Amino acid sequence: MQKPLPPGQYDVHEFPRFGLPRFAHRFPKQVDRIELQILGDVEKPAIASAELETLSRVEQVSDFHCVTTWSCRSLRWSGYLFSDFLERIAVPRARPVDDAWLILFCGQDGYRASLPLEDLLHGDVLLADRLNGLPLTLEHGAPIRLIAPAHYGYKNVKHLSRIEFHRNERTYRPAAYRFMDHPRARVSFEERGGGIPGPVLRYLYRPFVRPTISRFRKAMRKDIGH
Repeated sequence: MQKPLPPGQYDVHEFPRFGLPRFAHRFPKQVDRIELQILGDVEKPAIASAELETLSRVEQVSDFHCVTTWSCRSLRWSGYLFSDFLERIAVPRARPVDDAWLILFCGQDGYRASLPLEDLLHGDVLLADRLNGLPLTLEHGAPIRLIAPAHYGYKNVKHLSRIEFHRNERTYRPAAYRFMDHPRARVSFEERGGGIPGPVLRYLYRPFVRPTISRFRKAMRKDIGH
């Protein structure tokens, strides 16, 4: 028996390509090779690519909750624990400063979002490169993306290209308006945005779900030829 959905969410049966409307026509340039820059408040900037394959591969089944109130359940992700990436690649190679507490994730399409380091150390946070047994597609974040199931989808950055360590949140500018970006965006607390209660944002976001799905679907057909 499935557990109840979080407050304000409803089920969808297909996992759509989705995001801020201005990103509908933005696509990654490199999908055949993973290359993650490790930057920010670090002693030595580094790049991680094939090194990821030295980490233990993890598979997990988790739900994906979009801040606009739709949820897609029981997605089977495969990739690498962020905590393993931190311990075995980022720290020894880039040597982040000890008080770097905010991690910024940047995608090849220009999208970016941040999460506190403490949230990223949970055992279900992945750098995922496979979904339901297959390599990630363009729709869902190829070649690699962040998966943080406890947080709304807008924190789960697709097409990852940079991971930055920061000691000061003033260096971070969200991709969306400030009121749309919560520092943590935890689903269980309905932290949909900043300054506006989560239950209010439900009703502001929901009318835009279908038009946004349609916009992203049309962009795939037009720009990629699907």
